[in-house]
Amino acid sequence: MTKLNPIVAEVTARIVERSKATRADYLRRMDAARDSGVGRAKLSCANWAHAFAGAPVKDKLTAMGGQQPNVGVVTAYNDMLSAHQPFERFPDIVRAAVREVDATAQVAGATPAMCDGVTQGRPGMELSLFSRDLIAMSTGIALTHDAFDAALCLGVCDKIVPGLFMGSLAFGHLPVVFAPAGPMPSGIPNAEKARVRALYAQGQVDRQTLLESEIGSYHSPGTCTFYGTANSNQMMMEIVGLHLPSTAFVHPETGLRDALTAAAAKRAVELARTGQGRMADVIDEKSVVNMIVALLATGGSTNHAIHLVAMARSAGVLIDWTDMDQLSSATPLLARVYPNGSADVNAFQAAGGVAFVTRELAEAGHIHTDVQTVMGRGIHHYFQEPALIDGELVWQDGVRESLDLDILRPASDPFQKDGGLRLVQGDLGRAVIKVSAVKPENRIVEAPAAVFESQEDALQAFKDGLLNRDVVVVLRFQGPRANGMPELHSLSPALSVLQDKGYKVAFVTDGRMSGASGKTPAAIHVSPEALAGGPLAHVRDGDIIRLDAEAGVLTTIGVEDLWERPAAHRSDAHASGSAWGYGRELFGAFRHAVSTAEEGASVCFEARTHRQSSIDTPPDPNFVDRTVDA
Repeated sequence: MTKLNPIVAEVTARIVERSKATRADYLRRMDAARDSGVGRAKLSCANWAHAFAGAPVKDKLTAMGGQQPNVGVVTAYNDMLSAHQPFERFPDIVRAAVREVDATAQVAGATPAMCDGVTQGRPGMELSLFSRDLIAMSTGIALTHDAFDAALCLGVCDKIVPGLFMGSLAFGHLPVVFAPAGPMPSGIPNAEKARVRALYAQGQVDRQTLLESEIGSYHSPGTCTFYGTANSNQMMMEIVGLHLPSTAFVHPETGLRDALTAAAAKRAVELARTGQGRMADVIDEKSVVNMIVALLATGGSTNHAIHLVAMARSAGVLIDWTDMDQLSSATPLLARVYPNGSADVNAFQAAGGVAFVTRELAEAGHIHTDVQTVMGRGIHHYFQEPALIDGELVWQDGVRESLDLDILRPASDPFQKDGGLRLVQGDLGRAVIKVSAVKPENRIVEAPAAVFESQEDALQAFKDGLLNRDVVVVLRFQGPRANGMPELHSLSPALSVLQDKGYKVAFVTDGRMSGASGKTPAAIHVSPEALAGGPLAHVRDGDIIRLDAEAGVLTTIGVEDLWERPAAHRSDAHASGSAWGYGRELFGAFRHAVSTAEEGASVCFEARTHRQSSIDTPPDPNFVDRTVDA
């Protein structure tokens, strides 16, 4: 393998040093849990009888021996999410598979799994980010029965995989395998879907036309086929070594998918018997860096600028946006998948998929190769792809050359020399921006601000023609403390229309955009958030804002009294609207206790873990510009 890229080595070393205390504490706890012995040996006869009271006789007889592994399945099944509907069948496949190797498996528990595609633009989206930590807690409840030798996690979508990941790491003394469900077949072309959405935003087609277009895109069981947060999840679970190789993008309800699910269950049993592959060893500083690099190399979801921080923290690993930005400067963009291109994940898989990306990154020295995975030591296992030959599951080398250079390129000839995610900062705080779908000529915007407190107000201004000009749309009071940090994807079509009219347009918010962040430059996750006294609370209509994604700048121009102004307060309607209805009143404690976006927007860990919080003090204006050679 090629020598590790020096920037990757430098960032990894910094993360290791920063994480010394928290990582050591985490490993100490996991070692103590491992050394206390297997759960079934610690349970009393009454406890153990309760655990298997409802099991079939064969499983009871296996369990009574007390020697065979028991796999705890944590499922995020529901049949409203197309991506999770296939999981209805998985427990039966898993139980049958482990019986073949003289073991048992039980559904230990279920987690909530809300669909961001259903709640986009609706009040329920304010619970979306918080659902991640609730899923982590639900996973903890499922596995706390202490009756399991390994865990198998069933989840795909946006907050669900990060939540399962975080919850499972609390039981990192066990081996944990993730089993995906796979994407739906391709529907209408993504460019056509985007065209109809833009026409609807301008009132040029009716709702029925829009609905027919959307149904043509989201049409069957399986994950949505654009490269948003859900599919970014699947890619990262692969490269971090929690999936079996190249299983992320195999269609559901196929013989190959069923064989892979069975194989994942058997692998969990094998790991439990050998005592290898515990999750605490799979997830470490090197594997976290690998996840970040792979996300950047594929132009993945901006949501992971938040999720990865919380996920890593669950293993005692401390990362921040500076780490991601520096890694991005050295990571080649190897993939163009919608919304960063016209192809979907099925075309990405056909062109070479994750196996190709993993090999390219490894052989070019952009990721660590000496990592532990559920397949064993070394990233080379993930250069392989599965196939069914005469009914048998076999593994074979993935392609060494991309089968479509418009979708996948080698590290020696990337789409661009840097990754798709960057840090921008200045007197408005710190934020992230995804530029892999933003044309170079649109990456620098300097224009007057139009300030809003809700998506509805911003969309109404668009409909009234008030935004037909060069403009930086500022949407504040959308952070985790304010209202749970909803995705603001409903604004994307309107912003795209303004940009297509030739205006210089940018979006700045302390909320999230989504895994579908597109062609309009958007500085998102602004931290500190407005409700916590962040600088967005001081911005006024007409202030000149400069967003420069190339130099990493987010600042006002000519505003000398920003911090002397009184901070804006949410209107009563917006403040009260975020406190009740649609279950939001149940999450008041979350809004009160949540950490900042850069700290992972989590209630699972104490905030301000490794960098001084900027909530109480203005951001440091003396930052260093980073101009990227694109």
